[in-house]
Amino acid sequence: MSRRANPYDNAWTKFFMATLKREMLQDGCFEDASAAQCELFEFIEGYYNTQRKHSALGYLTPNQFEAKLLNSK
Repeated sequence: MSRRANPYDNAWTKFFMATLKREMLQDGCFEDASAAQCELFEFIEGYYNTQRKHSALGYLTPNQFEAKLLNSK
C-alpha cells in the first residue's frame, strides 16, 4: 500500500474496512477513543491475524501465511 496512485491498493483497504465494520463494529459505539483503540488492536492482533482464515491466502491466517512464506525462502 505504499505505491502512489495505485487503485488496487485502495480496494484492499476498502475490503478490510468492510470486514472490520461487519465483524467488529456490530454494536455501534465505544465509550471513548482509548476503548476503540484497544478493541481495534484486539480485533486485529487477537483475531484477524491469528484466527481468521482468508480465502485469498489459501484459507490460512495471515500469521500462518507469513510463516509459510518465510519458511519457503
